[in-house]
Formats: sequence, C-alpha cells, structure tokens
Amino acid sequence: MLDPYHLGAAPDLTEDPDRLSDSPSWIYLLREFQFLYRDGSDGGSTAIRGHRKRVREGISAILDANPAICQRDPEIKPVTAHLPRAFDLGRRTPMVGMSAALERVSDRLTWEYGYAKVPKPLEKKYAYCEVAGPQGPIRSERVILGFVLFAPNTTYPQHSHQGIEESYISVCGAWSENQTAVYAPGSLILNSAGTEHRITTGRTDPCLLAYAWTGPGERLAAPGMKFSRSTKARTEHGI
Repeated sequence: MLDPYHLGAAPDLTEDPDRLSDSPSWIYLLREFQFLYRDGSDGGSTAIRGHRKRVREGISAILDANPAICQRDPEIKPVTAHLPRAFDLGRRTPMVGMSAALERVSDRLTWEYGYAKVPKPLEKKYAYCEVAGPQGPIRSERVILGFVLFAPNTTYPQHSHQGIEESYISVCGAWSENQTAVYAPGSLILNSAGTEHRITTGRTDPCLLAYAWTGPGERLAAPGMKFSRSTKARTEHGI
C-alpha cells in the first residue's frame, strides 16, 4: 500500500510489513541522496570521488534489497522548532529537491542527540535523524544516511568518528568547519575517519545538513559518539 503522510494506529503485526517499494516517499528521499552522490562535483578530489562511490554503492544495495520499513516512534527536540524555516530556505536553493523530499516525511522522523550526555548549551540547538542505517526506518548495514539540524548561532564541539568516514552536504544555511571556510547549500565536505572537526553556524538562520557515513558494519552499528575532552569546558561555557 502507499505510505501515508500521517501515522495512524499501531500496525497489525499479523500482516506483512510495508517494504521500501511500498513507501514512495522514502524511495524519493533515497534517490535525492543517490543523485547528489552521483552527479555532484567531486572538486577533483580522489578522496571525495572514492567516498561518493561507496555511498552510491550503499544506496544501490538498499534499493536492491527492498528492506522492510521499521518505523520508529516519531520524536522531536527543541531545535526542530526551526525546521519549518529550514524548509522555507531550502526552497530557495539548488537543494530544493532534497529539502522537499525530507519535508514529505517530516512527520515520521525520529530526532535525537546520539550522546549519553549532551552539554546543556546544545540541548536546544542541535539534533539529528537517521533515515537509513542500523537504526533508521530504512535498514542498512553498509551506509548511514541522515540529517542534522542546527539552530542559528550554534557551536557544535570538536569531535571525531573513529573508523567512520563522514560527509556533509549543505541543504540550507551557512556554516563553517574548524572556522576555515563558509559553506553554502550544495557544498560537500568530507571528514576522513578520526578527523577532528568543529561546526559553527550563521547568526540568523538555521542550518540543515544531509550526511552520509561509511565504514565497517560493526562501527556503523555502534559509532560510540563522543565529544573531544579538550573542548568540553569550552562547550559548557557556550564558547
């Protein structure tokens, strides 16, 4: 059956679960990722070219497997109050297709922090949602796809992902990584496994980023997200 735009009663577990092929809105969102990692520029970087290929292969594996949709309970966080503005901004950028595809499933997203303890200044300024991966509604062991939302004027502390290669693609909003450049919608930034990075966002608008993680299945299943100790004190003071 076609996927609804609003959740109804709990599913009847005696019926076969909906599969990806029954859920066009999730398929269209995957295709937006596929398009960006296939047709977007690698800027001449061999590292980015290799990463884009691994992400595309992961997405193709998902589409071929046609997994069951494992819908988690939708959940919001304080920062999701900025999501309507992010969608408004997304309509004005080259990322309009990705923004619209995410908006179609926005009432089914599970926003979370991903850390056992989140610094208080960050509780109202950050959250992420996984759409494909070990914890996403679209199950995958080869790649994780999702979105991270930041409020205006946010500093996301120094951190790294051991064994996980990560890329961000800007959907809307201006931001910088390690304070070295300003990235606009459509930009792709690659962080190799273990690379320390820190994100800051513009002062007046939210920032919505699509992300992709690749790496060994055991690392994707348990990424062990942690902030760097050296920046904990600065985060707690809102620096």
